[in-house]
Amino acid sequence: MRVYDVIVLGGGAAGLMCAATAGQRGKRVLVLEGSNKPGKKILMSGGGRCNFTNLYCDPSHFLSDNPHFCKSALARYTQWDFIALVEKHGIAYHEKTLGQLFCDESSKQIVKMLLDECREVGVELLVESGISKIEFNEAYRVTSAHGVFGAPSLVVATGGLSIPKMGASGLGYEIAQQFGLEVLETRAGLVPFTFTGALHEQFARLSGVSLPAAVRCGDTEFNEGILFTHRGMSGPAALQISSYWRPGDSIEIDLLPGQSAAEIIGEARATSPGKPVGTLLAQTLPKALVSEFDEHLWSRVGATRAAELANSSVDALDTQLHHWTLKPAATEGYRTAEVTLGGVNTDGISSRTMEAKTQPGLFLIGEVVDVTGHLGGFNFQWAWASGVAAGNAV
Repeated sequence: MRVYDVIVLGGGAAGLMCAATAGQRGKRVLVLEGSNKPGKKILMSGGGRCNFTNLYCDPSHFLSDNPHFCKSALARYTQWDFIALVEKHGIAYHEKTLGQLFCDESSKQIVKMLLDECREVGVELLVESGISKIEFNEAYRVTSAHGVFGAPSLVVATGGLSIPKMGASGLGYEIAQQFGLEVLETRAGLVPFTFTGALHEQFARLSGVSLPAAVRCGDTEFNEGILFTHRGMSGPAALQISSYWRPGDSIEIDLLPGQSAAEIIGEARATSPGKPVGTLLAQTLPKALVSEFDEHLWSRVGATRAAELANSSVDALDTQLHHWTLKPAATEGYRTAEVTLGGVNTDGISSRTMEAKTQPGLFLIGEVVDVTGHLGGFNFQWAWASGVAAGNAV
């Protein structure tokens, strides 16, 4: 059996960050990655350019059964710290929208940066390292596809259940339960909605159409954009609200956020009374959407001239545009979810060190823990911050 100071299970964002940090402290570190290459989720993120953090990262952008848990790690390793690391490695980046930072070139640069940081401090990395058994007797004994390894510290950075085709599994939850930690209900987050019946057919006809919109569920609202797909609805606002949606809930869509259909038509009555309502709305909304709605929701209101539309019809149209209420059938699930909501209950973990309170030397970081960020680089920042917290404590 080969012995190390630290064994990290998972060679993703959190695991590599933790390994590099521990290695910088002189620890002998082994990373066991289950798939055939490290950093797979990093590589596919942000359309291949990796939305690696967000300028406006703070605890308000995270969901957890304990919303205070993430504060310590995020305060001690901030977005500015990670940006400094990116700049140290000469990686060019840009802000896209809403503080989201992306590589100018490729997400491969972020993976290379993390691997270079690990190599500099002697971290060993083994891929295709399927774990068959974990034992504890004063130290941890890990049986893997590459043999048996031992260490006094074991870091679980195995991620969640999202995107199983990249090797996602419930291993981290099984380890947590093995050592007496509670695992809260898990579900897909940041995931497209699906619909059935007439709505499914309508959205399929609109597939590929996108527009700025605000989407609400309960008291939560995101104002970014939606995209109609052949199965339902995606786009940033829809993905964001999916983390707050539960089966049976309705969502409400504002197709004209910050605008008023009544004002648009009222102004047209004075300046262009002969213009059809559909033509007026198509100056702001996608023409395909206006046509589809006029056919199936508005009863040919779009063909009516602005001057001829009754006030009651204007009010009804305004309500439909600002309060379009839908009930999704489901989401696309873990297959396309960007994150897994829920996970290991933070009540059993130190917020400062990420160590299990009742199991010495066991650390849990990243997505496996019940901390989930909004879309836009927040989940990566949690990976970096929680990884550093554990790396400084192992």
